[in-house]
Amino acid sequence: VQLVESGGGLVQAGGSLRLSCAASGRTVSRYVMGWFRQAPGKEREFVARVTWSGGLYYANSVKGRFTISRDNAQNTGYLQMNSLKPEDTAVYYCAADPIGLGDGYLYWGQGTQVTVSS
Repeated sequence: VQLVESGGGLVQAGGSLRLSCAASGRTVSRYVMGWFRQAPGKEREFVARVTWSGGLYYANSVKGRFTISRDNAQNTGYLQMNSLKPEDTAVYYCAADPIGLGDGYLYWGQGTQVTVSS
């Protein structure tokens, strides 16, 4: 499975971005799709995940601002990010895994930079 993220960029605080994660190589409809991020000098952290059955899970830091979704017909996952804050600045990675617990995902994208200016 290959994962390719897109949609990152520079945005002012309070703005919005929508990240996409296009999967190829095989269908990921029965996989957990997750989003992680890593800020400079910090550990990679969990952001959100969506199970194959539609279960949604979010980090407390993004709950109420970010929305994860998936389109199985398009083999694509999304992360809608609203009310962005400077502390959301990071490289965002999508990942896919049959189980999707912790950060031990089997497949990872190359990452897309999100920069939020104050």
